[in-house]
Amino acid sequence: MTSAPSAPRTAGIEWDPYTLTAPWADELNQDVEEWDARAEFPWEKWKVIQRSGLLAVPFATQYGGRGGTLTDTMRALEGLGRTCRDIGLGFSASTQIVSVGVPLQAFGAEELKSRFLPGIVTGDLVTAHAITEPGNGSDALNISTTATRHGDDYVIDGGKMFITNAPIADLFLLYVRTAEPGPFGLSVFLVERDTPGLRVGEPLDKMGLRTSPLSEVTFEGMRVPAARRIGQEGAGFLILDYVMKREILFSFSLTLGEMEHRLERVLGYARSRRQFGAPIGAFQGVAHKIADMKIAVETARKWLTDTGAKVEVGQDATLDIAATKIVVSEANKRTALDAVQIFGGQGYLTATGIERDVRNAIGGTIYSGTSEIQRNRIASLLGL
Repeated sequence: MTSAPSAPRTAGIEWDPYTLTAPWADELNQDVEEWDARAEFPWEKWKVIQRSGLLAVPFATQYGGRGGTLTDTMRALEGLGRTCRDIGLGFSASTQIVSVGVPLQAFGAEELKSRFLPGIVTGDLVTAHAITEPGNGSDALNISTTATRHGDDYVIDGGKMFITNAPIADLFLLYVRTAEPGPFGLSVFLVERDTPGLRVGEPLDKMGLRTSPLSEVTFEGMRVPAARRIGQEGAGFLILDYVMKREILFSFSLTLGEMEHRLERVLGYARSRRQFGAPIGAFQGVAHKIADMKIAVETARKWLTDTGAKVEVGQDATLDIAATKIVVSEANKRTALDAVQIFGGQGYLTATGIERDVRNAIGGTIYSGTSEIQRNRIASLLGL
């Protein structure tokens, strides 16, 4: 266990995870600039997330969850994004939900679910999933980390890169190769941090989401019991597709909440800041930027809502997921830059927090498949 001691579970949820209202916002937003500058994971704030019940939303009540749906979880994460200015913390919370708990609940054996899900639901066990590799990036079909069967165990060798939560994680879900390249050559394993042969690298310094720790993870002769495999051998690509749909919907619901807050803040500033004898919102150049921000927020909401509904009922949403990620991630980056322009010199200062929004937003066009990859996917679906 690498995590700091968590707050004790209480008899009831202390706040509504779907709205995340004050006074909890004060705790989450305390000293955000300092935590960002130090690039440290804020364990005290993680305890607030734990107490909220947010991490329990999509999980069955038998494991301590709230029994919520996919769209319930999206709504809860939207609330977190609207309330919490520490978007790195929010990103780690979203990763906590989707990285291990969601696929374990959907595909894992009951013994594994009973043993690990209660700790995942409370946040006492911090989780990460290891997909991306140094040489392959988003090319999951060509994952090179291998798992070779030896009796009742698999021996895993290789390495992963850019793994969110890795420096603080207790549990990892590994996507590795068990057969020849192709959609049926991947398998998934649940591994604890102290497994011999697993090494977690030092945290990597990065532009944004700085309170969400990231590092390399390597495996050398690591023996993992076959009973720790999630799903059948060769089912890894099916599990990955299931997870990535939800990773995009969950993390960009968080982004939608962030965009909503940004719009409210810009509106307040445009009404109160005066230049040349009038509020700056009275000038068409500013007003049009804010109108475009509102359109961006509602367009993002529409794509997330419609795509989430399709995924929830099992409809094909391959194109929708790709389009949603492009629309929301690029709208977040654009509106963050517009907010800096509207705030002017104040927006350029770190103390205002607007420049931090820009740094955080840039990552959204890269992680979970770059905008270019999403456009390639859409083009392929259109027969190009």
